Amino acid sequence: MDILFKNDDFVFSYRVGGILIRNGKILLQRPKDDDYSIIGGHVAAMETSIETLKREFEEEIHTKIEVDNLLAIGEIYFPWGKRPCHQICLYYNVHLVNYDIPLDGVFHGYDGLDDKRIDLDFCWVPLEDLKNDVKVYPQELVPYILEPKKEIVHFVSKQIYKMRL
Repeated sequence: MDILFKNDDFVFSYRVGGILIRNGKILLQRPKDDDYSIIGGHVAAMETSIETLKREFEEEIHTKIEVDNLLAIGEIYFPWGKRPCHQICLYYNVHLVNYDIPLDGVFHGYDGLDDKRIDLDFCWVPLEDLKNDVKVYPQELVPYILEPKKEIVHFVSKQIYKMRL
């Protein structure tokens, strides 16, 4: 069960994402007809953020990772159906423990959700391409990926959902 708080008017979500960079490329997820996104997921009950990241990479890409430093904390706002959602996401740098995934190009993974297989696409995107407006969600994280800071960064997304009064 995801740690997700919701009522009739509002949703709150807590997620983690893993930034995996190798040989000048970043590993991203590419949903069909959508922006690239950082790999990760909702923090499950009784899990730490680090346990969640390791689980998500193992479930979706079938590889093991180690979690390095916390890079950024993002506050993201978007519509969740007809309700506004405020999502807190912790973004960690991660690295591969072994190399049982392709180290270049596009490859496929899958996730099992409600006893259904969901196919997922992953690809290694050159960091240079991030400078040229490749759409990565959340876009506000891109400058910190390209030029990491020594301190943990906090950002608020510009994708603010306008709440009805």
